[in-house]
Amino acid sequence: MYQFFVEPSRITQNRVIITGSDVNHIRNVLRMKIGEELAVSNGIDGKEYRCAILEFEKEAVVCELRFIKEEGLELPSKVYLFQGLPKADKMELIIQKAVELGAYEIVPMATKRAVVKLDAKKAKTKQTRWQGIAEAAAKQSKRGIIPQIHEVLSFKEALDYAGKMTVKMIPYELAEGIDATKALMEQIGREKPESIAIFIGPEGGFDEEEIRQAGELGICPITLGKRILRTETAGFTALAFIMYQLEE
Repeated sequence: MYQFFVEPSRITQNRVIITGSDVNHIRNVLRMKIGEELAVSNGIDGKEYRCAILEFEKEAVVCELRFIKEEGLELPSKVYLFQGLPKADKMELIIQKAVELGAYEIVPMATKRAVVKLDAKKAKTKQTRWQGIAEAAAKQSKRGIIPQIHEVLSFKEALDYAGKMTVKMIPYELAEGIDATKALMEQIGREKPESIAIFIGPEGGFDEEEIRQAGELGICPITLGKRILRTETAGFTALAFIMYQLEE
């Protein structure tokens, strides 16, 4: 079943109105017909609104709201992925897969060893494009929300932003002891904390000073195994560990 996102105001007691680029996609790409069913989310409450197409207007698809699926597909904890800026177009892949794995928000970071440097104008342009990728991935994976792509932060700003989050971790290639990682993941499974922060370094990893700063704020260095993982693989691995523990 195809899924689309609409503004909350477009959902009433018995009608759902789809507008924007999705109208052309439904009518001319998917070639859906009157009576066909689709799913709609408002991107906020995680609910799934099951609808059937009633009519096609010039700039809207009018649907009948049939029922609301209250139990969403979202994880019980909000998982924030703090990602050091990677090279080339790796960030697009990272965002796409992080959304599929259940990330609540993705926060790009400018770290010491990051090769990529973005000025304010380029960062804003990138953020807009990345948000579009997040929305497409949310539709594909039938998420109940559209994860937000935060503006690019410095490492210090990222630490401040994560300050009040419940559980905070930073995979680090010099960390040892997979048992500690297992214990933390099992704790997440038991307690299902309100929020979880994962800090992932860029291709060159984190600088020792950054690890020290993170440790001072209670961000726990962990290992993801004996092998050195690429920046995109490290994030996926940590998210997969967490998703496994949180899924009910």
